[in-house]
Amino acid sequence: MRTTGERTTRTAMNATPDPEAPVDAAFLRRWLESATAAVEREAPRLTELDSPIGDADHGTNMRRGFLAARTAVEQEPPPTPGGVLVLIGRTLISTVGGASGPLYGTLLRRAGKELGEEQAVSAARLRDALRAGVDGVATLGGAVPGDKTMLDALLPAVDALTGALDAGGGAADALAAAAAAADEGAAATVPMRARKGRASYLGERSIGHQDPGATSSALLVTALADTARGDG
Repeated sequence: MRTTGERTTRTAMNATPDPEAPVDAAFLRRWLESATAAVEREAPRLTELDSPIGDADHGTNMRRGFLAARTAVEQEPPPTPGGVLVLIGRTLISTVGGASGPLYGTLLRRAGKELGEEQAVSAARLRDALRAGVDGVATLGGAVPGDKTMLDALLPAVDALTGALDAGGGAADALAAAAAAADEGAAATVPMRARKGRASYLGERSIGHQDPGATSSALLVTALADTARGDG
């Protein structure tokens, strides 16, 4: 016969996540699971997108990095949402090749540090942390919107998240708006001429190809939205 405490613990473990619950470490661990699954699923496409304008390894590198990050978090689960993001970012820096490791690592480490040691944060605090992370990426890469980089997905996502929250939307709806904006931003890189990274060396030949970094960024934002809906 189970005790009341045992029943409560089991119920909590099996419960469907509340879409409007504060963002805690468990939420971001679920996001990591969703993001890792998405990166694994889309790795061939990411590499295909990278082939004509990059080193044809973006999908492989991202898959390796997120699998390593998932293992790191499983082995020593941080107790705070900020700690989860910092650990993921640090792992990506050490395992993802090329420029993607430092860029994605900066995005998540900066966001995690912005959250500090809080046990749970609101969607607005998550938005502020993501904004700080995106600003870090812009500074590190020296890129601006329209340069055909991951910023072309991330900046619209944060702007859409901000607009939805300011309009009174809940976390799940606001993150869904962010995911839609990230997808649109990634698609909008197709007609752009690359001005940063390896693709910039191709000049006009970079036009007509979707940026792989913007595409993988959109996958991560979509995983956030899925997690907020309880689909992660």
